[in-house]
Amino acid sequence: MPEAHRPLSMNSDFAADALTLPTDLTPALLAALDAQGAVWWVKDADGHYLHLNRAGHELFGIAPGEARGLTDADLLPHVQAASLRAADQGALAQERAVTGEHQIDAGGARRELSAVRIALPPGANGSRRLLGLWFDAAQLRQRSAELRTALHQLEQQQQANEALRAEIEGRGAREAEAAAARLVQREQFDEFLRREVDLSLREHREFAVVCVIVDGPPDGSPAHDAAGRERVLEALGRLLRSNTRAMDAPCRIDGERFAVLLSGVGLATAHSRMEGLRRQCATQLVPVGGEALRFTVSMGVASFPHTAQTQAGLLGAAEVALAQARERGGNRVALASIAFGGPASA
Repeated sequence: MPEAHRPLSMNSDFAADALTLPTDLTPALLAALDAQGAVWWVKDADGHYLHLNRAGHELFGIAPGEARGLTDADLLPHVQAASLRAADQGALAQERAVTGEHQIDAGGARRELSAVRIALPPGANGSRRLLGLWFDAAQLRQRSAELRTALHQLEQQQQANEALRAEIEGRGAREAEAAAARLVQREQFDEFLRREVDLSLREHREFAVVCVIVDGPPDGSPAHDAAGRERVLEALGRLLRSNTRAMDAPCRIDGERFAVLLSGVGLATAHSRMEGLRRQCATQLVPVGGEALRFTVSMGVASFPHTAQTQAGLLGAAEVALAQARERGGNRVALASIAFGGPASA
């Protein structure tokens, strides 16, 4: 006795055609696939589309309803159509779902698709049909990569929390919190900078100062509201500390401005280290209110004594370089100019 079928009674391009589907493949499931942006279709044994949902028509760049009766050979280059046809025929010979990967040129762009195919039970007249699903493989890979990054950051955050908990057990809560952030206060930063200048003059060695500021939200990131912006700044503070040594001095100067003193480091080395930090910032995901915020930074790097020979002059040179980085579009590290033929001025 043939299996019972029911007509397709959902809001679709071919609802009026009373396409029959197995009772266990409900319209609610197909509606869920539509909501996810998946392409789903039904073809006959000869490869003609009996049904293609709206996302499928958008993929091929054709108007709703135009796909009925067409084959992939009518919609795609010959080689790609032949590959899809071979996969369809292979799936019709199976009694289970078959997966695969395809690249097609549709809608004016190259698309990478993850495919699932399954042969439907024969109709009342014995006709063979094939159900297929296509998902955007590039999006799936991107989401998978973002998930791995988020999980890695969660693991890092958990380790940081455990370290903080251990410090709190041995110190007062305020002291432990400051130690966890490890950003020096502005007064301390100025004192460290003064001492580094004195040491450099006595021992004839270089050191560098970096000014840092967070750019506006990059493309693909939700907007930064006040709470989100503060979380981004906290994340930057953690990155500054984790990417500097014990003898260095990262500091949140005020508001959204940071500075880093890199002890005993020349201009080239400072640029290399800050470039690595810039790339790391650009890949960070900051979870806030169920969204993942992204951010980039601009940096200006100056060194003593090559770009300035006073404390104020050094900070000023780093600020000028920072302004140049922002004028060039942000998300970059700019170097302060080196004065040739005489001491750099303040």
